[in-house]
Amino acid sequence: MSRIYKILPRTEWTAAQADGVFTGSAVDLADGYIHFSTGPQAAETARRHFAGQADLVVLEIEASDLGEALVWEPSRGGELFPHLYGHLPVAAVLAVTQAPLGDDGVPNLGELA
Repeated sequence: MSRIYKILPRTEWTAAQADGVFTGSAVDLADGYIHFSTGPQAAETARRHFAGQADLVVLEIEASDLGEALVWEPSRGGELFPHLYGHLPVAAVLAVTQAPLGDDGVPNLGELA
């Protein structure tokens, strides 16, 4: 099993729950796919893109549950990142956790597998 993670504001997750599907954050919509990170990639993603942002959540998803719409593509430093070319069904989310800000202003993600 391979878990992937999506960091987003709680307000976006709340809206997705009401709709039954997450269609993406502003950057996802601009790029044409939903950005995800693996566990080891998530801390750097948080540092680069979410520093100083409060009230964030982290979604945990099993990559294989997303089928062929999930594509692994090179990004930061040529490393492969999971990109979803489609919508994320709320039912596919296995866990949602709060991502509190650390003393450095970067979301504290704990240990993601």
